[in-house]
Amino acid sequence: MPTTVFCLHALGSSSEEFVGLRSRLAGTLDLVGIDLPGFGTSTAATGTTVEEMVVLVERAIGRSGATDWALIGHSMGGKVASVVASRTVDGSNGLFGLRAVVLLAASPLSPEPMDEERRQTMLDWASDGEIGPDEADAFVDANTASRLDPEPHAIAVHDVERAVPQAWTDWLVRGSREDWSTVFPPNPVPALVLAGAEDGDLGPEAQRMLNLPHWTAGEFDAVPDAAHLLPWEQPDAVADRIRDFWHRRVDHGPLVPAETARVIASPRVSARTRGILAVRALPDAPDREPRALTREQLDTLRAVARVVVPQPGDRHLDLALRVDDQLADELGDGWRPDGLPADVEAYRAGLDALRSDAAQGDEHLAGVLDAVTAGEYTPTAGPLDGSQLRAWLEDASVDLAKQWMAHPATMAAVDYDGFANGGDGLRKQGFLLLGAGEREAWEPTGAGR
Repeated sequence: MPTTVFCLHALGSSSEEFVGLRSRLAGTLDLVGIDLPGFGTSTAATGTTVEEMVVLVERAIGRSGATDWALIGHSMGGKVASVVASRTVDGSNGLFGLRAVVLLAASPLSPEPMDEERRQTMLDWASDGEIGPDEADAFVDANTASRLDPEPHAIAVHDVERAVPQAWTDWLVRGSREDWSTVFPPNPVPALVLAGAEDGDLGPEAQRMLNLPHWTAGEFDAVPDAAHLLPWEQPDAVADRIRDFWHRRVDHGPLVPAETARVIASPRVSARTRGILAVRALPDAPDREPRALTREQLDTLRAVARVVVPQPGDRHLDLALRVDDQLADELGDGWRPDGLPADVEAYRAGLDALRSDAAQGDEHLAGVLDAVTAGEYTPTAGPLDGSQLRAWLEDASVDLAKQWMAHPATMAAVDYDGFANGGDGLRKQGFLLLGAGEREAWEPTGAGR
């Protein structure tokens, strides 16, 4: 079933701007547009600050019941999408299941760069209580590299005309100037940042400088022959880039079952725990360079992981890359076996000792690891003797198993939901049924099925 993608539009636009992308990505992603307050069919009564727009979007996602979802944010909608994503990975908005973000000529978390003369011109258009057809036509033409075909041009102009003038004005005066850049840390969600090659204030340079640094797993591309209205101007090129990004960076790794995802999103789970599980559930980037090990050592650790923690199916965790992050961030258990050096040095030495055996295939390596565990293997080179290699392998096996068990999909597979122990409320809900085989009504069926 395709992942649901919630699409947030630009200033003066509506969910109609995603109709071309929706048809082109059908079968891969299911695009669902959300009209932001004062645009499209949405009233401005719910509020037009960034915070109020974010809350509207979060409530729409929550009502949808989606447990496997992504975000596309265009221009104004990009700022909103970035805040929603940040509040999802810190657990504070009660959502779970975000897998990726796509930003199209997005307004950044910091104040949006905008020519002040152009800002005033746009404010003047709405000063008499409506935006007329001539002004709407001028706005669309000013934000495209070349004039749109008649049908999309007419829809884009109509969207501008039906915008609530107060919502239009509020964004230009306040929303675009709001600074959220220091509220959230860099976001680990996979992100595709796109710019129109001929865009002005929010073009390639602005996207590289203001948006891309916020996404630690982000990548950037510029779309030729496009300015600011990317979904209208170059729907084929934008859809192709999103599809490639999705297959290459997102659509792998285990998915958290819907029942478990709903429990994680529930008030039974604390915001801090929800945020931790949200980050653990993100897909690994297999082409990312290791941070603590060499590329050769990482490949050897991947081979060890396949033997120590075999993973069924075709959606695997890159356990070795996660252990590499653990080493780089010095997040080990705080102790090491007597006679071994510090964790990073021990890993490097142990992996170097096993490199030639790993190169001979998993079956051969499995036999070698059995011999190491039995104390019947003597390294032919390197600083570790047989007993030290045995101690390191035991430590490494525990690390790999911990990384596997820490993923919420694994927790679901082994029927563990102990993280749902009360949430942040004053009255901790906890568990009432503690007997063998007893299951509370809210618990997912999990492995018990």
